[in-house]
Amino acid sequence: MPSAALRLTAVSATLALTGALAGCSSSSSAKPSGSSSGSSGSSGSASSPAVPTGDPWKSVTIAGTGKAPTITLGGKPFAVAQTTEKVVTPGKGATLTKANGISANYVLVDGKSGKQLDSSFGKTAAGLDLSSPRLMPGLAKGLIGQRVGSRVLVGIPPAEAFGPQGNAQLGVAATDSVIFLVDVVSAVTPLTTATGTAVAPKKGLPAVQMHGAKAPSVTIPKTNGKLDPPPTSLVVQQLVKGKGVKTRAGQSIKVNYHGVVWGSGNAFDSSYTRGEAATFPIGVKQVISGWDKGLVGQPVGSRVLLVVPPAEGYGPSGGPKDAAGKQSIGGKDTLVFVVDILSAI
Repeated sequence: MPSAALRLTAVSATLALTGALAGCSSSSSAKPSGSSSGSSGSSGSASSPAVPTGDPWKSVTIAGTGKAPTITLGGKPFAVAQTTEKVVTPGKGATLTKANGISANYVLVDGKSGKQLDSSFGKTAAGLDLSSPRLMPGLAKGLIGQRVGSRVLVGIPPAEAFGPQGNAQLGVAATDSVIFLVDVVSAVTPLTTATGTAVAPKKGLPAVQMHGAKAPSVTIPKTNGKLDPPPTSLVVQQLVKGKGVKTRAGQSIKVNYHGVVWGSGNAFDSSYTRGEAATFPIGVKQVISGWDKGLVGQPVGSRVLLVVPPAEGYGPSGGPKDAAGKQSIGGKDTLVFVVDILSAI
């Protein structure tokens, strides 16, 4: 997901991708549906609840309509020692791999209380990057190996859900297993870099030089040795026109990006330096308005240069402060981004 520097505020939606579907970090591998997907890592600790033996799904009932399903637990709290899946309805589409980004609808339930914590049904389908270490490890395990079009139950132990801290905001204790009911709607395999037709930029814009997997260089234009004044309105310039589908508001897009301040040229944020592309909803006010306006409607595979004035960025208050209290984006700063659009789901 994008760093805090791209968000409208330091606090984003609690239950969307950044909350309910994020968990502790863990490496994962998939197992066939209906089987266990590895150890929870801490299921034998003294603080963990006893895990019932036998079929964990025996007391789990799916009710409601297909467009608004609900999960009901039987008399016992639901608990698993390791991530476990059950295919409710098999799909006929492609088999999911770790490389995929998927569009999915889901219901999330706490295994101890049976309380529904979140649901995307009736809202916008969630975009999930199965390769992201930020995605809940057990959810990735439970979905990799499934087929597009499937409805799947995924039971996840604490260690592969929210970890030893639980999630107080959602009401999930550190010892609670959780249950997902997931409808896999579609899947894509993201590009690794912009791919398409090169576009000559207009004169007077920052010059961009790419360096493969390393962060690009961005040179702010000068005239007679002095920095040119920044544009006063949003500039959206394709550098590469992609050949994929155009992005739509409400989709989750996966991007590599690099951002610098117009005046100093200092980089303040870059997915390249983190070594991980970012995935986030676009066109729904989860990022600065310059991104929403500049990236919706762009074909997948495009490389886009954005010049974002303060009014389309962070306004007079500037960007968020880091852990040391330093603010790298001032209230009058114009921002320059180079963005590769790798997928949209």
